[in-house]
Amino acid sequence: MTHLIEPFPLHIPQAHLDDLAERLAQVRWPAPETVSDNSQGPRLHRIQALAERWRSGYDWRTTEVQLNHWNSSRTEIDGLGIHFLHIRSPHADALPLLLTHGWPGSILEFRAMVGPLTDPMAHGGQASDAFHLVIPALPGFGFSDKPRTPGWGVGRTAAAWVQLMDRLGYGERWAAQGGDWGAAVTTAIGHLSPPGLVGIHLNMVMYRPTAEEIAQATPEEARMLADAQRYERELSGYMKVQSTRPQSIGFALSDSPIGLAAWVYALFQDASDSQGEPEHVIDLDALIDDIMLYWLPNAGPSSVRFYWEAMGEMQQQGPGPALALPVGISMFPGELLRLSRRWAQARFDNLQFFAEAEHGGHFAAMENPLVLTEHVRETFRNVR
Repeated sequence: MTHLIEPFPLHIPQAHLDDLAERLAQVRWPAPETVSDNSQGPRLHRIQALAERWRSGYDWRTTEVQLNHWNSSRTEIDGLGIHFLHIRSPHADALPLLLTHGWPGSILEFRAMVGPLTDPMAHGGQASDAFHLVIPALPGFGFSDKPRTPGWGVGRTAAAWVQLMDRLGYGERWAAQGGDWGAAVTTAIGHLSPPGLVGIHLNMVMYRPTAEEIAQATPEEARMLADAQRYERELSGYMKVQSTRPQSIGFALSDSPIGLAAWVYALFQDASDSQGEPEHVIDLDALIDDIMLYWLPNAGPSSVRFYWEAMGEMQQQGPGPALALPVGISMFPGELLRLSRRWAQARFDNLQFFAEAEHGGHFAAMENPLVLTEHVRETFRNVR
């Protein structure tokens, strides 16, 4: 059977956009928070400002044109339709690079990196740094299909992404990058060690410090541990709901655009390097674009179910062996789950690159794309 790569141009019916506008015009707002900070979650006036822009100033059609320009495509892998962007560099010998997003990100989180990665000479780089980009939407995210049965977690997604790169003709030589769940999938691809994979780059590493690492932590490592503990104690409520009862929140994410927007906004607020004001580091329209890739395909419920799947996998698996293939790691100061160079070296046998950025957080590709782009370039210069 021939597995086809098909064009998948997006043309959202106007009736769907009209329905969204009507819902936004008829919101029933909650009472305001009883505190003067973000400790109870997104503040009423911030979500109201987002909603006003969404209703009266934001233009989806511009984003739709951009996605179609980036070769919006689709293929079926392991019984599931996968939506992806396939952006060829003007340099024929460019290195194919798979970019994987996380939650609540999307294929659009890499938007500012597309030009510099595919056409480096037009963005202050060298032709030898060029990449062909493959940017798939995770199963149940965006316009990828929604799994109808359990099993689509990190491991199955990693295997599907290897098939995708083979199907595109890139199987002989390629690289992979990711953050958040994209980092977990990218790491899993590394453990699969497909023959053509030359290395991976991560801007987040999912790990648990050992008792020895905790006991011998430097002052900087102690701050990393404190940030991770704060996340677990104060900011991880969404993760616990999505890992255990994803369908409970799924009804609100499916039916209410403001419910969805506030749920997504909360993590941008808590995990960006923005002092709790993500609009200061990410354009508001870009935040709304991200929300739209959950709202339009009704992917809110299916996307949060990825946590349930992945947590089930983690409970069944112990720590994996150290990776032998080349690895690059970028740490951003606003990332709540960070690790030091020496902790990274204990987990990756061939750490080719490690750097700490001056600013940026969990959404590095949106908050500090220039530095992340340069780190990706440096990681793969020695393995091309």
